[in-house]
Amino acid sequence: MATHLITGAGSGIGSAVSRRLLDRGDTLWVLARNAGRAKELAERFPGARTVVGDLAEPARLSWALEKQEQPETLDSLLHIGGVAELSPVAESTPALWNATLAANLVAPAELTRLLLPQLRQSRGHVVFVNSGAGLRANPEWGAYAASKHGLKALADSLRAEETSAGVRVTSVYPGRTATPMQEKIHRYEGRSYDPEQWLAPADVAHTVVCALDLPRGAEVTDLQVRPKS
Repeated sequence: MATHLITGAGSGIGSAVSRRLLDRGDTLWVLARNAGRAKELAERFPGARTVVGDLAEPARLSWALEKQEQPETLDSLLHIGGVAELSPVAESTPALWNATLAANLVAPAELTRLLLPQLRQSRGHVVFVNSGAGLRANPEWGAYAASKHGLKALADSLRAEETSAGVRVTSVYPGRTATPMQEKIHRYEGRSYDPEQWLAPADVAHTVVCALDLPRGAEVTDLQVRPKS
């Protein structure tokens, strides 16, 4: 039985990964942005433990975790939560940039820093669910793509630093996935939304869990997943 801590369990890919891990009997801790959300997630995922911490406020994560019970050891830390606000660079305010970078890059970096002792003890695995935008940037995706390119750099640096401690690091780059975030993006783009055109969250979850289940002597560093059409 492995122990995992996951962000973004409330919907989409994070919800699908949480369900798979619980269904096979693993121990799951989910990060929730506030107490109300923690209660909701505990009811949705019976048996899961909750930790309250807001990705929008990475500077407060240390304070929040110090006041709560944490897993003593951690087999994986799964960074799946994040935000997406599209805007042309000419119209992207500092508030948009700061909010995007905080949730998508600074918070994963800080949460990883805080939980590294538990990950080192278990020779654990850090998984960053990135995005195709972490490999290329398209018009009006500037802030989001910048945060995801930064997330790739974070993962690459962490891997190089922690390999001697036995910590594995994987970046997963899904293409467009049928999630509430994707539906919101389609509304922004003025396009009709057909979830059947895109990856199912369960398919991405399967990919993430396969990476976790590799033998100890193997590591997938970068993994792209695309809709088959």
